[in-house]
Amino acid sequence: MRRQIIAGNWKMNGTIASGSILIEGINGTLKEDELSVDVVVCPPFTALERAVTMTRNTSIVVGAQTMDYHDAGAYTGEISPLMLTELGVRYVILGHSERRDYYGETDATVNEKIKRAFHHNLQPIVCVGESLAQRESNETMTFIESQLQGALQHIPKEQVQQLIVAYEPIWAIGTGKTATAEQAEEVCAGIRQYISKLYDKATAADVRIQYGGSVKAENAYEILSQPNIDGALVGGASLVADDFTSIIMSAQQVATDMLHSN
Repeated sequence: MRRQIIAGNWKMNGTIASGSILIEGINGTLKEDELSVDVVVCPPFTALERAVTMTRNTSIVVGAQTMDYHDAGAYTGEISPLMLTELGVRYVILGHSERRDYYGETDATVNEKIKRAFHHNLQPIVCVGESLAQRESNETMTFIESQLQGALQHIPKEQVQQLIVAYEPIWAIGTGKTATAEQAEEVCAGIRQYISKLYDKATAADVRIQYGGSVKAENAYEILSQPNIDGALVGGASLVADDFTSIIMSAQQVATDMLHSN
């Protein structure tokens, strides 16, 4: 059974001080001995070190929102995987639509970043997703399959089995619009099926697939209950401790229900 993973992408929000308060609030609610869900928080770079310190010996681990694929060099403003691992960061979000739209990231650069993340023992969360125009033109899976094909070039299946794919429909990010549970499941099932074509069914069965796009406490359980959805990449709701922990506990309830049904 794939383990649910809830990751909070804080984006460009929060200072060291406010981020510390947020983590304290999340830590205060979660009980590690009862949790069977992976929990990741992804603060801005400036708050990573404090976040790692505050989550040590807790059920929370820390991820970064992006990284460069070079280890060092004349790349002004960039952060290398070596810098992240030195801090104790364990996950990294790659290919988020905002990075693609605003900063020119491509499937080819995402591919390079995946390779370097695995080289440095960072677990990638690889984002894919379509625009509203692509959905309305019935191009959703064609586009997402092209993203996956480019991102996974020359990535061995042993690594693919470990990565996390985050399906984030662009039209649902920060808009308040959310794909229905059925829409999200349809695409996540399609992602798993395409990975099985690129590799094999066993590899595809191991890949954890998150849904992201206006996930809230109110809709989390229904979305996370779908058979091919293994967690959520949470944006705005991850900035409020009560909302984020409610989503985590929805994932926990899904995991409990699945255990009892088997």
